[in-house]
Amino acid sequence: MIDIKTQYAGLTLRNPLIVGSSGLTNNPERNKEFEKAGAGAIVLKSLFEEQIEMQSDVLMQDSDYPEAADYIHGYVKANQINSYLELIQKTKELCTIPVIASINCYKSDAWIEFARQIQLAGADALELNVFFLETDLTYSSENMRDLYVSIIRKVKETISIPVMIKISKMVGNIPALAHTLTINGADGIVLFNRFYQPDIDINNMQIVSGNVFSNHSDLSDTLRWTAIVSGKIPGISIASSTGVHDWEDVVKCLLAGASAVQMCSAIYTHGAEIISQVLTCIEEWMHQAHYQSLDQFKGKLNYANIPNPAMYERSQFMKYFSNRD
Repeated sequence: MIDIKTQYAGLTLRNPLIVGSSGLTNNPERNKEFEKAGAGAIVLKSLFEEQIEMQSDVLMQDSDYPEAADYIHGYVKANQINSYLELIQKTKELCTIPVIASINCYKSDAWIEFARQIQLAGADALELNVFFLETDLTYSSENMRDLYVSIIRKVKETISIPVMIKISKMVGNIPALAHTLTINGADGIVLFNRFYQPDIDINNMQIVSGNVFSNHSDLSDTLRWTAIVSGKIPGISIASSTGVHDWEDVVKCLLAGASAVQMCSAIYTHGAEIISQVLTCIEEWMHQAHYQSLDQFKGKLNYANIPNPAMYERSQFMKYFSNRD
């Protein structure tokens, strides 16, 4: 009997496939469909503090009373948070699989306030969707690390449910940051988040939005850092995210050392039915490879378990491609 259960960040999942945070998971009934299709867990669409601020600014533009700013901001904030808490509660009523909330903030006090209310609403875990695009020339990687650590410490002091941090691949020393976050309380690390992709329209001479979906080529970085981080930090709980489009991608992430794998763009493209298709193919592959559980092959090809770990390092580029014309 093949067992595809997995332990991720303190949660027991019936399988490693998680529906990633997106507009797809902003509807309780749709979340139930994902559960029926076989998803191991669901990450709800992120609650963005920035979006709350933007909506407040829009309303203020239509106001003739500047002194009403605090009232308008408070109203918008309360309304957005209440809507999100309702999403958690209704999804929990319909689903039996773990429901993971997600927040993105830029003020330290907001992380704490949102986290506390999310736990009270019944979320099984919380994913901190952390991303700061810093352009200040004086802002160092140490400043960024200290900010991440401050966030995880404060959130863990406030709530008792598992907390994962979803980080960017642009944070510098990824293994060092993952290790620091883990020893400071993070129950899991998500590699990686995907944010707005800018593009340039050369005909109209303006900045436009690029492709919002990931593609197969994005998986390479996800595999590289999943393998390196899991190999250098034994016992760390990783969810691979970005570039996962089919069952083979999921298996690759597990071989690299992931405990769970998030899928999003492929579900947008193919619908919820791809979840059951992926799980069926994984079980068939395990049967053919004579694996009875995920633990038998999880991390088998990570940085610590292959003869030549330098295969995951950029220095190999010249060795393998320097002779190509």
